[in-house]
Amino acid sequence: MIDISVEKLALLLIIAVVVLGPTKLPEYARKLGRLIRELRRMASGAQEKLRQELGPEFEDIDWQKMDPRQYDPRRIIREALLEDDPIPEPAAPARVQPPARPVVRLAAGQKAPFDDEST
Repeated sequence: MIDISVEKLALLLIIAVVVLGPTKLPEYARKLGRLIRELRRMASGAQEKLRQELGPEFEDIDWQKMDPRQYDPRRIIREALLEDDPIPEPAAPARVQPPARPVVRLAAGQKAPFDDEST
């Protein structure tokens, strides 16, 4: 959740003791404890409400698998390429060669043939 090392936490506690003083520190610690309990209660209430609204068909879902941080495009492509039963490639269609037409050269001044219906 929150990535705080032990050293950072100790430094924060020392700063809190210096800034707040030993007389107000217990009061603020109690307030912090209440705040954390309230946040946990709200989070569990939201989870319960979500479960009720989604219904029983969504209870078996592994939400860790749905985490977008879990997706690695390189791994997905590698797994797709290394599947055991690859998709067979379609057979290449047989090429049919059209009959060769003789090349007819036009005489000087002769117009090229034009088909009115094709355009």
